[in-house]
Amino acid sequence: MKLLAITSCPNGIAHTYMAAENLQKAADEMGVGMKVETQGSVGVDNALTEKEIAEADGIIISADKTVAKDRFVGKRLIEVPVSDGIRKPEELITRFKTDDVPVYQGTGNKETAQKGTSKSGQPAFYRDLMNGVSYMIPFVVIGGLFTAIALAFGGHATANGIQIPKDSFWYQVQQIGGLGFQLMVPILSGFIAMSIADRPGLAPGMIVGFIANTGSFYHSDAGAGFIGGIIAGFLVGYIAKLIKMWKAPKMIQPIMPILVIPLLTAAIAGGIFILVLGHPIASLMTGLENGLNGMQGASKIILAVILGAMIAFDMGGPFNKVAFLFGSAMIAQGNTEIMGPIAIAICVPPIGMGLATFLGKKKYAPEEQEAGKASFTMGLFGITEGAIPLAAGDPLRVIPSNMAGAIVGAIIGMVFGVTDRVPHGGPIVAAFGAVSHVIMFFVAIIVGVLVTALMANLLKRKVKA
Repeated sequence: MKLLAITSCPNGIAHTYMAAENLQKAADEMGVGMKVETQGSVGVDNALTEKEIAEADGIIISADKTVAKDRFVGKRLIEVPVSDGIRKPEELITRFKTDDVPVYQGTGNKETAQKGTSKSGQPAFYRDLMNGVSYMIPFVVIGGLFTAIALAFGGHATANGIQIPKDSFWYQVQQIGGLGFQLMVPILSGFIAMSIADRPGLAPGMIVGFIANTGSFYHSDAGAGFIGGIIAGFLVGYIAKLIKMWKAPKMIQPIMPILVIPLLTAAIAGGIFILVLGHPIASLMTGLENGLNGMQGASKIILAVILGAMIAFDMGGPFNKVAFLFGSAMIAQGNTEIMGPIAIAICVPPIGMGLATFLGKKKYAPEEQEAGKASFTMGLFGITEGAIPLAAGDPLRVIPSNMAGAIVGAIIGMVFGVTDRVPHGGPIVAAFGAVSHVIMFFVAIIVGVLVTALMANLLKRKVKA
């Protein structure tokens, strides 16, 4: 038997390659031929050829973002979340051996197109949103890093905060960072719309996303921010999808995807946002930002608890992404106080579980000890997903331990006013000068890591020989 697979996650960093590795390993152990194409943040690696697809007995798509399937029409195909590729690769391969896989017949296949749910089993809303987030993140990272570097090397303390002289080289660097933030919301909207309506949704999605982020279009002092961008993306996507269903005359059909659909969609969705949605959403965002900026004492601690718990609960999943996206959006709004605790919580689970395997070797199998080394290293670079292999094997003990450590670290960071100008976490962000109160930043990480490691080892039992 010869199987092919594609793995992809919203960030395109950890989950993508962990799923690929586990699928390949399971196939080798089961005596099944396997080739895995990864669609990660660096692009497509190990691409599947037409000949390989023609000769394959089946296709596994393990992804949390949209993957084109046109080339697989007529082949037996499974589409599942990327987590299934990581946690149960043997089960996916076994389904082909037991002939429990339908043949993919394209978008008209009733077996693979269920109303309201993507073919991977994930809600369609989640898949479309994550498609936008995955393309948005590099823009946020570029914006944050350029801004942090410019402030670190060219900034001067003034009564109004850290300022960079306009005739300085570092001012130009800061401007590039600002451009990254300016493009963040249009990119988010555009690729949400593209996930829903394919290429005809991209251009109007970006245009309406820009409108959403620019308050002057709807007579507001502030833009609608990332919430407006998400709404704009879905609005454009479904309008474009509706227009695509029209039966146009043959003379017009060739220009439908490049002219008619984008033009009408931009006009309709842009008009709705300017006349109806823009100002209320902008007011909501302003109120949210003011509320966060005004949080003091216990309310800030509650916020830290919520953010820390969300980051550590699913380690790169939907809850993690919501908290991360929230912190990133606040950076773009000039509020870096939210990202500080998030940056701490991001690295606590992988470093904490890595340390746990070092301290309590009798409680971890040899493969878990190896996973612990990788987890510890990934945590230093702010990759929360590093803890997933250890959590997957014992979720009832590991996940609460991860959450406890992340919450404690986030609370310390919030109480001592740790900020982060870069939408990322872990010790690596300190190397870029993006973190304030650096000593307390590392104290918070260390305390959180110790809580996770000690709690995990207290709860776990010794591994049987």
